[in-house]
Amino acid sequence: MKKQSLVILFLVCALQQYAQKNNHRDFYSYDLGLFLGSTYYIGELNTRDHFNGDSPALGLFYRFNYSPRFSFRGGVQVGNVKADDSQSENSNQIERNLNFKTNIYECYAISEFNFVEYLIGSKKYIFSPYVFLGINLFRFNPMANIGGSWVELNRLCTEGQKTTQNPNQSPYSLTQVGIPFGVGFKLNVANRFALGLEWSPRKTFTDYLDDVSGKYVDPMQLSKEKGTTAALLSNRSISSDGLINNTGKLRGNPNTKDWYFYYGITLSMVLKQTPKECRGVK
Repeated sequence: MKKQSLVILFLVCALQQYAQKNNHRDFYSYDLGLFLGSTYYIGELNTRDHFNGDSPALGLFYRFNYSPRFSFRGGVQVGNVKADDSQSENSNQIERNLNFKTNIYECYAISEFNFVEYLIGSKKYIFSPYVFLGINLFRFNPMANIGGSWVELNRLCTEGQKTTQNPNQSPYSLTQVGIPFGVGFKLNVANRFALGLEWSPRKTFTDYLDDVSGKYVDPMQLSKEKGTTAALLSNRSISSDGLINNTGKLRGNPNTKDWYFYYGITLSMVLKQTPKECRGVK
């Protein structure tokens, strides 16, 4: 995914320069939009299966179309990601036996580049594929299911954060910055309305969307400092012989970061448009 994000960054920067040189100075417009779709994640509990465990997602956005090629967009979005080792086909994950879910609330600002000229309401410039890149701020709070109840994991320090076993590691922050980027397709469907399709990875700088990253700690010591629930949720590994003592072994992969993704449709409506470039452009 690092290579993909660098490619998108290069494309958007290069195409932005093109747009500024070839932009229609007499055109601008604003539109308000709705996103309806799904979200999913890639991380320790789902290492590579895209679209696996997806959940509904919803968003609102406001877009300033600076030219027929170039736009700025800001919005808010909410989704839910989840995964369960017991649903995996990997024997090591099944043995690890962890699960999680979390809502993700985000606000974002992105730049869009249309590959062909596009104007909402135009009879000539009626569609365009596009790419985008930006920055976001998101909030999450992973929870695990134990005995039919969902328990917040961050406060339990399941990998021994700020305990005698791992005193130099602070609990991870539940508010993070990420990099949204992706591809889409826009199409006029009425005088003032447009539909779109969009797929957007979110690169994060945390490995704790799922509360899993480092090593197992001693559950007995963790129980003394954080309680029995923390100890139970820290190590749930099972085998035919029962609970496994994994103290000191890797629980996740600290060399990678978690990702989450959105895909779905957008519906947007023009709010304001320069009269000269309004509906019926030829």
